[in-house]
Amino acid sequence: MPLMLEADAIDFASVIRPGDTVAWGQWNAEPLPLTRKLLEQRHDIGPFRVFLGAATHDTCRPEHADCIDFVSYCGTGANRALAKAGALDILPCHYSQFPQMMDSGQFPIDVLLLQLAPPDAQGRYSLSIAHEYLIPAIERARAIIAEVNEQAPWTYGERYLRDEDIDFILPTSRALTGSPPGTAGETDLAIARHVAGLIEDGATLQLGLGAIPEAILDCLTDRRDLGIHSGTIGDKVADLMESGVINNARKTVDTGKTVAGVMMGSRRIHDFAHRNDAIQFRSTRYTHDANVLASIDRFVAINSAVEVDLSGQINAEIAGGMYVGAVGGALDFLRGARRSHGGLPIIALPSTAGKGASRIVSSLSGPVSTPRSDAGIIVTEYGVADLRGLTLRQRRERMLAIAHPDYRRALEEDTGAATRNV
Repeated sequence: MPLMLEADAIDFASVIRPGDTVAWGQWNAEPLPLTRKLLEQRHDIGPFRVFLGAATHDTCRPEHADCIDFVSYCGTGANRALAKAGALDILPCHYSQFPQMMDSGQFPIDVLLLQLAPPDAQGRYSLSIAHEYLIPAIERARAIIAEVNEQAPWTYGERYLRDEDIDFILPTSRALTGSPPGTAGETDLAIARHVAGLIEDGATLQLGLGAIPEAILDCLTDRRDLGIHSGTIGDKVADLMESGVINNARKTVDTGKTVAGVMMGSRRIHDFAHRNDAIQFRSTRYTHDANVLASIDRFVAINSAVEVDLSGQINAEIAGGMYVGAVGGALDFLRGARRSHGGLPIIALPSTAGKGASRIVSSLSGPVSTPRSDAGIIVTEYGVADLRGLTLRQRRERMLAIAHPDYRRALEEDTGAATRNV
């Protein structure tokens, strides 16, 4: 049986050893009462490492790096402040690699902090908002400390916990903070309309983060029998499931079920997913598996990027010299869509950045997150460039056509090393 804790009686130094790696769920799955207490007690533990997912809350701040090494796969959300201060070390790997890295001990998780929903009549604690890479971490962690939150949604998934799996429990009852979708601007809506024009009835969608994927879903209210197999789902998925547009009826895998790894939305999706067996949460080992993705007919992967060059190379990690994105799962999904019968590998992004710089470039200013050999369909507010099967010269012409008109001439004059036909 797990030891029941009170917030004031938590002693992390008795569980976490110097040199350990501690992890928890990302976005609103963060067990805030535990993580905040951990940071308060960091000096009692000694030097240790924290693995962060995408963060909503600024629990981890640069001043905490006095005895904590912060590691993440991304510079998203509150992680950006750590990255800007030079206090974040990046793990540049594909999302699909997390389970193997944890299983093999290449990237061990020693202590896992979880936010769980209370047990059901069968004694099963639900992982609630986030399952994804937490599932392989559960199998390997030396100790599991859980916040059991009465207000956390109880969700269906491939893995539940029982008392014997948990070492310590902190009972709470707190409303979850939400991450409502950003407001789509005119540019986002123009991009969304182009992407929506590519999506047929019966397609299964994977959606990345941000306002554009939510805007795309807003443009699909007249479709039939859409499905979802995605790393993340948000509020608009709840809306389209409720209206019947998303019913997963034509999915060739997991028919009738929306499959995801984590919820990244507001109370809308949290409430909708609560005890809703039409939504199944799965581990990264499944959601990002190449063979699973390839077996889903009409699989449409929709992701974004920092910039794309004229040959189709994609930088999804660094902007202005700072780590803001991730390698993440984009390439996993793009390759899955390429292998899917009728699939569409889509990268959707505005043609310019906030300061007016072109995001269609002759040469990338950051790393190649997706190589040009995996380039698929690139969409901006100016149209669609399907690069599949095209030569470098042909790709250059298609990419120039979707660049912002103000930058096309300069791009034509500066072809860049990446677009030379070699």
